[in-house]
Amino acid sequence: MKPQHLSFHIGKNGLTKEFVGHLAVAFKTRKVIKVQLLKSATSDRAQIERVAKEIISGLPGKYNYRVIGFTIVLMKRMSK
Repeated sequence: MKPQHLSFHIGKNGLTKEFVGHLAVAFKTRKVIKVQLLKSATSDRAQIERVAKEIISGLPGKYNYRVIGFTIVLMKRMSK
């Protein structure tokens, strides 16, 4: 049985187009993905929010996010 969520990490290289592409592929089979920002990436809460918004804007479709500490929880919106 596969886990309900998948985790990715953003390190000192920051957010890249390839990273967002990997998330888009992962969302084909998952509804929730956690993205953990390592302390080498940022320690600023506002920067974490900007990264979350940048991820959402780069993904196809509609998503919600929630920031918990250094973790961004991305959730795919379900269409009706």
